[in-house]
Amino acid sequence: MHINVESWWYFLSTMATVNMILWVISVVYFHRRKALNHKNVRKWRIIMLYCSGIYVAGCAFRSFLPVFDLERLCVVDSVLSNVFLGRTIATVAELCFIILCAILLHEAGRGIDDRFAIKVSLLLIPAIVIAETCSWYAMLSTNYFGSIIEESIWALCGLLVLISLIKLTPHVKNRHRNFLSVMMLFAIGFVIFMVSVDVPMYVSRWLADSASHVEYLSLMQGLHNALQSCTVNLSSDIWRAEIPWMTLYFTTAVWVSIALPIAPNYKEVMKKKSRASRKKRAL
Repeated sequence: MHINVESWWYFLSTMATVNMILWVISVVYFHRRKALNHKNVRKWRIIMLYCSGIYVAGCAFRSFLPVFDLERLCVVDSVLSNVFLGRTIATVAELCFIILCAILLHEAGRGIDDRFAIKVSLLLIPAIVIAETCSWYAMLSTNYFGSIIEESIWALCGLLVLISLIKLTPHVKNRHRNFLSVMMLFAIGFVIFMVSVDVPMYVSRWLADSASHVEYLSLMQGLHNALQSCTVNLSSDIWRAEIPWMTLYFTTAVWVSIALPIAPNYKEVMKKKSRASRKKRAL
C-alpha cells in the first residue's frame, strides 16, 4: 500500500494544532469545575494539568518534526530534526504522561480503598524511568534490543493499569464509572497494539540486524551521531511501519492526557464510602 508521507505529515501538524487548542479548552473547563475545588485534589490536578500541557507540547513538536530515531531519518529538513533533541523531548513528555496516570490511579485507588491500584500507581513511574533508559540506550547504540525492553515495559504497565481499572469500575457509579470505562477501552487497545504490533516490530528488526551482523555504535559514537541533523527521507517504504504508532501516539494518547486532569473527583467516592461506613457503625 502506497502512503503519501507528506500528506501524513500535514495531518500530524494539523492535529498538533487542534490538540493544543483542546488543551487550552481543558484548562478553562478545569477552572470552572466545582467538583475539583477539594484542596488536596486541586493541588494534584494542577500538577496533572501542567504535565498534560508538557505532553501535548512535546507531541506537537514531534508531530511538526517527525524523526525515525534509530535510522536517523526525518521528514522535515531542519536543524531541530535530530534524534538527541527528539528523544529528550519524548523522554520528558512520556514521564509527564505516566505521572498523569499514576496520580489519577492513586487518587482512585485511595478513594475506593483498592490496594492493588495504589501499588500499581507507585510502580508506574520507576518502571517508565527504566523504560526511558532502555530507549536512550537503543537510540544511542542503534540496537533495537533496547526498544524491545522499553516497549515491553510500557505494555506491562498498560496491562497493570487495565487490571486496576477492571478492579475499580464495579465500586463506582455514574460519571466515575463512565470515565473509567472509557479509560479501560483505551488501555485494552493500547495493550493489544503493543503486544501484537509494536513489540513484534522491534523484535523483527533486532533479529534482522542480528542476522546481518550489524555493528552497533558505542554510546559516545551514538551521542555524536545523534547530535547531527537527520537525513530527510519521504519514502513510504521507510515510514510505513512508523506511521501507525506515531499517528496513535500523537492523537489518541494526547486526547487521553488532556482528559485525565479533568476526570471526575475520586475523593468524592472516598467521602461517600466513609459516610456509609459511619452510618453502618452507628446502626
